[in-house]
Amino acid sequence: MLKANNSLGIIFFPAFDWAISPTHPERQERLLYTQDQLREEGLFDIEGVGEYKPDVADIEDVERVHFCFPEVPSVATRSHLISAGGAMKAADLVMQGERERAFAMVRPPGHHAMKVVHGSRGFCNINIEAVMIEHIREKYGHKRVAIVDTDCHHGDGTQDVYWHDPDTLFISLHQDGRTLYPGTGFPQELGGPNARGRTINIPLPPHTSDEGFLMAVERIVLPILDDFKPDLVINSAGQDNHFTDPITNMNFSARGYAAMNEMLKPDIAVLEGGYSIQGALPYINLGICLAMAGVDYSQVMEPNYNAERIRQDAKTTAYIEELCKQLPRLYFDPPAVKPSDDSRQGVLSGDTFIRHKQVYYDTDGINEVQQETVTVCKDCRGLYKVETRADSGPLCLGVEIPINACPKCRAKGYHVLEEAQIKGTYRYMQMINRLDKEYLRYGF
Repeated sequence: MLKANNSLGIIFFPAFDWAISPTHPERQERLLYTQDQLREEGLFDIEGVGEYKPDVADIEDVERVHFCFPEVPSVATRSHLISAGGAMKAADLVMQGERERAFAMVRPPGHHAMKVVHGSRGFCNINIEAVMIEHIREKYGHKRVAIVDTDCHHGDGTQDVYWHDPDTLFISLHQDGRTLYPGTGFPQELGGPNARGRTINIPLPPHTSDEGFLMAVERIVLPILDDFKPDLVINSAGQDNHFTDPITNMNFSARGYAAMNEMLKPDIAVLEGGYSIQGALPYINLGICLAMAGVDYSQVMEPNYNAERIRQDAKTTAYIEELCKQLPRLYFDPPAVKPSDDSRQGVLSGDTFIRHKQVYYDTDGINEVQQETVTVCKDCRGLYKVETRADSGPLCLGVEIPINACPKCRAKGYHVLEEAQIKGTYRYMQMINRLDKEYLRYGF
């Protein structure tokens, strides 16, 4: 019997009861074909590879990460909680030593869900990777975590959740936002003043193939990971860079995905996008599983694969080579946040950083406006406050006391909440107190 070099746990949840529409690309068949392929290929006959059922995240697991307005049940279904629970199960398998690595093949996905949630955007309601990571920190102690997002679409939600967290490194390799939703993920997006350089975006040109992806991982991602020295590496394993994907424009292959995973050596992978349901996903997922298990994946090949036909041109290669020269310095020597008159980029005034944002929820057709305020503190991550309104709805308030809060920022957080209660300005208020593990919600 073939034996895995790394024991691997696989969690399936195809979410039979959740779809945006019966013909929408984000539907249950995304995983059903993969499930059949993995069994046909004998993946579960490999010693050390096992299948597990997902757990179910509870409301507190979500509220540890998100400000959901008016409340979690209004923006997330039970399928969303099971999807997040599948990621949490993967984390527990690794953290408890039952498996060396784990892959949560679950849906609905999550990497477009931001810190504040009023509805669904980019097919995502809650950020399942973030729920998983904060579950790890709550249950197993604080960890330095690196997230490498390999979805074709920029992981703008995960970037937003960890924008101010110096202990979370977020790296996204994606199709250039000038050519694809959500239109973000540019090199100058580097993180907030307390976490400068902890966000690194690698926007790749359309039609990038295996050569370009693997070059970027080798020359940009791996040196940064080596310097950051994370306790855990998480792969947001989007698979829509494949050359057959119907909603993107890249030329990555199933074997390329496996090679990239082998280079990254993630402790945990969590499925994100990927919409070539029959021609790509079953083969990509098989390759990733074999790579995570440390088993030969050289025979994995999808239908219609032709290396010459999908090879990137010389201009694309030259462009990516220049990215490889320029982007590492944004991590190793990031430019400081400077006072600015542009509130969209953020205004730094004394020890306060203020940023205004407009967020469009394309799936639900919601327009949101935010004002985000962060204390720039030398002793902790700083107090986080957000005022938010969706469409013409009520004004809402979110306050987060960070996990390593100093006494001053902790006291300031409660003062902000108490003052808001007295003034009665906000219809809904939520406090996330990671230091004391206290999660409060008020509605008027």
